[in-house]
Formats: sequence, C-alpha cells, structure tokens
Amino acid sequence: MYQQMIFVNLAVNDVDASKKFFTELGYTINPQFSDENCASVVISDTIVAMLLNKQRYADFTKKEIADSTKTSEVLICLSAQSREKVDELVDKAIASGGSASGETQDYGQMYGRAFDDPDGHTWEVMWMDPAAIQG
Repeated sequence: MYQQMIFVNLAVNDVDASKKFFTELGYTINPQFSDENCASVVISDTIVAMLLNKQRYADFTKKEIADSTKTSEVLICLSAQSREKVDELVDKAIASGGSASGETQDYGQMYGRAFDDPDGHTWEVMWMDPAAIQG
C-alpha cells in the first residue's frame, strides 16, 4: 500500500553541524541523498528533513531565504508516543545545542513542548491521548 511521504526542506548555515545535532537526537542520515551541500535526515518511514546549505536551497526558489533566527517560515510538529517522550526529545535537543521555544502546553489530553534547532527552525513535539482522539 502506498504511503505518502513528506520531505521538509530547510535552509541551514552548516550542514555538518546540523547532521551532528539531528543524529544526537537519534535520527539517521541517509547517505544516498546527502553530500557536502545537504543532509537527508530520516525522522520516520514517511518523514524526511532535507537540510540544505543556503546556496543549495537557493537552487529551488527565487524567493529570499528567511533568516529563521529572526522570522518564522514554518512550524514543524512531530508526534510523540507519550508525555515522557515529548520531554525526552525536547530535553535532548536542548542538550545538543538547540534552545527551548515557547511555553509547555498541557491540556490534559494533549501535551507539547518545542525547541529551536541551531538554525532557528522551530520543532514542536506533541502527544495526544489516543482515547481523546477516537472520541
């Protein structure tokens, strides 16, 4: 059965530093689609973050590239298996060179936190109680 995938393309300042950051979070780099200009970070079977240096990123757009430390061009939200997994990933991101972003969101059946990666892209991590989703 076909599963649609998402490839999130992000401009980064230093591909090697970005690879180090995301591997420290437990993700893998797909060498088949990585080189000195980009890193293919496998987040899951259906989610890949393509981290491209700004020169390579510019090959795909005529628009000005946002300075993600000053402006928000995208909010990326990842699901987590539990509240503890939310905390684990965000704490690991902060310890690996990221920074906390925003306030913890705790609505009982939903729990989330966020971090900014070293390039300033915001990654939200959210857990939702499966019983609340099913209704």
